Amino acid sequence: MPVTTLSEGTPDKTRVEKRGDRELVVIRRFDAPVHLVYKAWADPALFRQWWVPRSYGMTLVSCEMDVRVGGTYRLEIGHASSDQPMAFFGTYIEVEPDCRIVWTNEESPDGAVTTVSFTEEDGGTEVSISNRFPTAEAMEQELASGACEGTAESLKQLEEFLQV
Repeated sequence: MPVTTLSEGTPDKTRVEKRGDRELVVIRRFDAPVHLVYKAWADPALFRQWWVPRSYGMTLVSCEMDVRVGGTYRLEIGHASSDQPMAFFGTYIEVEPDCRIVWTNEESPDGAVTTVSFTEEDGGTEVSISNRFPTAEAMEQELASGACEGTAESLKQLEEFLQV
């Protein structure tokens, strides 16, 4: 499967790769142990502190996460230009503490299946976020939306959060 690196426009420690015509992967290494990085993804009280990119002028209005197989999540993100928050929701289909979280994105028929993998390396952690889309067109729409840049900014915020 061909891999194309698309890291332009993302913070320097973040890599974005296009793997084939339906998979998009964002990778970043953190100088923190895997159990702390995983906890920042799995604990809603921690997740809400770093997830929404600050430069987008958005706020996380609500964050409900039941991180277990069969559990669900619902994130509502507000923006001053809209009176209605955007809702993102789905179901966790695989959860392996300190290793992997897999969930569906059900807010659209073009929603991807997201796999976040945590790999411990020399006391640090590499996070790989793979989004597998149902069609090539859905992936191209994701690329055009600027979502990769937003994810890269969120990961930069996660790095700052982990350093506190």
